[in-house]
Amino acid sequence: MIDATTLAAYVAIVLGFVFIPGPATLLTVARATSSGPRVGIATGAGIAAGDLVHTVMAVVGLSAIIATSAMLFSIIKYLGAAYLIYLGIRALFERPATDPAAGMRTIGVGTAFRQAILAEVLNPKTALFFLAFLPQFVKPGNGSAALQLLVLGVLFVLIGLFSTVVFALAAGRLGNFLRRNPTILKWQGKVVGGIYCALGLRLALQDR
Repeated sequence: MIDATTLAAYVAIVLGFVFIPGPATLLTVARATSSGPRVGIATGAGIAAGDLVHTVMAVVGLSAIIATSAMLFSIIKYLGAAYLIYLGIRALFERPATDPAAGMRTIGVGTAFRQAILAEVLNPKTALFFLAFLPQFVKPGNGSAALQLLVLGVLFVLIGLFSTVVFALAAGRLGNFLRRNPTILKWQGKVVGGIYCALGLRLALQDR
């Protein structure tokens, strides 16, 4: 098993990573603000599920294939970017509710969960992050390397899920207030769509 010192250092570093606002946080906050905390939490859960897929990929070596194949990396990157931009364009052109009491048209928890999984799985940067980051805490003397990678990955997923739930609850409460304001209601979808499009463009322009 992983020794206590290595585990404590790993948890401390991961906590610093997940609570610094990044793409996963922005996606969660955007969904929670526009559709409520439950949808935000579902988005965070979808991101966690996608990270779990990346953990398994790192363990079995598929991430290494992505790291060494420029073509495969580009294909996955552009698929992920296109999907995020598609979600953004849908939000930009979605007709907002005219009645503030009705709130902005929301999406279902299941839809948010599935969209978040796809967005995270189709991000090759996450695959490379897991491939580069997790092995730094694997020590031959602690037993099976594959088991250590799996434990570290699952810990990362759980800590990341905790952070996105915190952000989702905070953003969801703020969103309940914002959706009662007619002016904010009118522009909310465009802001959310802009965030998705910006994340998609950011992913498309990233190098390996």
